[in-house]
Amino acid sequence: MTRYRRILCIAALGVFSAGVLCAAQPAAPACDSYHLIKKIPIPGEGGWDYLNVDEGARRLYVSHGTQVEVLDVDSGAIVGKVPNTPGVHGIALAPDLGRGFVSDGQSSMVTVFDLKTLKAIQEVPTGKKPDAILFDPATTRVFAFNGGSNSATVIEAKDGKVAGTVDLGGGPEFATSDANGYVYNNLEDESAVVKINSRTLKVEQRWPTAPCTSPSSMAIDRANRRLFIGCRSRVMAVMDADSGKVITTVPIGDHVDASAFDADLKLVFNSNGEGTITVIRQDSPDTYSVVENVKTAPRARTMTLDPKTHRLFLSTAEEGKFEVLVVGK
Repeated sequence: MTRYRRILCIAALGVFSAGVLCAAQPAAPACDSYHLIKKIPIPGEGGWDYLNVDEGARRLYVSHGTQVEVLDVDSGAIVGKVPNTPGVHGIALAPDLGRGFVSDGQSSMVTVFDLKTLKAIQEVPTGKKPDAILFDPATTRVFAFNGGSNSATVIEAKDGKVAGTVDLGGGPEFATSDANGYVYNNLEDESAVVKINSRTLKVEQRWPTAPCTSPSSMAIDRANRRLFIGCRSRVMAVMDADSGKVITTVPIGDHVDASAFDADLKLVFNSNGEGTITVIRQDSPDTYSVVENVKTAPRARTMTLDPKTHRLFLSTAEEGKFEVLVVGK
């Protein structure tokens, strides 16, 4: 917060409430900053990785050790779990098909489960150590990115059959879909992004992310064809999703592991393992500025966005106790 904004907020609070002030003073967004709203404790030990929100069903899926915790997005109550997912990394959702998909890194499988009952339907073999996983709505296929074999196993969501394997030529990290026939994936060790045709299962383009190095997170602005790539070199790269050109870079925190784009608010979020979220405003498709760095908790590096409430959910463990952090305004 700049000194001017701090003085403006303090002076005006003597007359107005913070909510009224910020509504009346659009030039002072710092009055309405993001902050940690609450912590949701979850029993049990074990590591964690990605989270995912089912916006329509109002459920939050949280990876946790050998199972997926399922929470009510709005109340934070634990409503169930998907068990027996050893080394779980990510959760992909196909709501129209009533199916979810979990990447089991230790068993090199994808667990397919019923979204209503949370019961397992089948297990699908993948390459070694599947990590990031996503559902591509254009093809109704699931892409599981295999960190141990530099490949992606592609699964037909409707029946769990393997459609094919994509050789990536590098170590995959996070990925996203443009919902129009292309899937993009970071190659962290190559400092590159691959553009995959989700119908032909061919890598059509391979683009360097320089000056951003070690890309680990990714989000997309589908309307403006922009990729937001969080890099361990403490910058976020904005890339044209058609040409692969890096348009600009924006400074972020250390050890980023997740990015999210709020299309309604035109904000990009990067969650950093140092215990911050870097909030970046999209001033135009090619122009970006840092709004604030929100304090969260150490190791809270993975994150997902609820588009309905505009809240962010992160997972971490403090003093050995696993919990989900809720961040919003």
